[in-house]
Amino acid sequence: MNDTTSTTAPDRNAPASAPGQTAAPGVPGGGRRVGPISLIGVVAVVAGASILFGLVAGAVLRGGFTVVNSSAAAPEHVITVSGVGQVSVAPDVADVLVGVVVQRPTVAQAQSAAADSMGAVVAAIKKDGVADKDIVTVNLSLSPVYDYSSGGGAPRLVGHQFVNTVRVTVRAIGSVASVIDDAVAAGATTIGGITFRLDDPKTVQAQARGLAMADARSKADALTAAAGVSIKGVAAISEATLQTNPTYTANAMAADKAASTPIQTGTTDIVVSVSVSYLIG
Repeated sequence: MNDTTSTTAPDRNAPASAPGQTAAPGVPGGGRRVGPISLIGVVAVVAGASILFGLVAGAVLRGGFTVVNSSAAAPEHVITVSGVGQVSVAPDVADVLVGVVVQRPTVAQAQSAAADSMGAVVAAIKKDGVADKDIVTVNLSLSPVYDYSSGGGAPRLVGHQFVNTVRVTVRAIGSVASVIDDAVAAGATTIGGITFRLDDPKTVQAQARGLAMADARSKADALTAAAGVSIKGVAAISEATLQTNPTYTANAMAADKAASTPIQTGTTDIVVSVSVSYLIG
């Protein structure tokens, strides 16, 4: 007798039970209810949120986003103008270059003669009230002297020249002429030049600064009035100061003392320029 095995096909309409689950009483097919959203749906939502968070975090780390501070104040409106102030005053100090130029056959003779001459010049200058600190050596040189009149032949050494120059600061402005005359009488052979200036220009600079600021404000007022705006404050100020000193250049090769040297001091100009940026609105 042959054994016959029969197989019954599963019911296609019956819900399949998850592995490891047993059929629940009263529930067809043994399925477990988890509410309106299935467990698979919950997992999908969580996974999607994680991916979105990863994309956002990655973009921020890479600098993909720019944070904008909407509360940041708008840049201020400014107008920039320049102003100039000038004050002219009489100088109270003079700087004079006084020197001796000596030529002798030998170096030793030239040096010795120049030393003697400059010593006499300095002594005369001090008698006129000039302090030691106001006499400064600014040039000292020694050079050979050649004769080139040999008709194309080699130049011939005929001596040595020694030059010694000092800068003399004369603080008693009225004695400048006396200092020059006495220096020449004592043996000075060159007067290189005279410069007049203010010893302490701070007070005059303050006056010029006030004029410069007033000039700048006047220009700014005119411009803002024409533009229909007003000045609210000052954003920045820059300044430049210049002292123009009258300078007279001369070369005096003196022998005998003549009439007193006329000195005209003129005026010293203190100039202050400013650049001012005004806040407007």
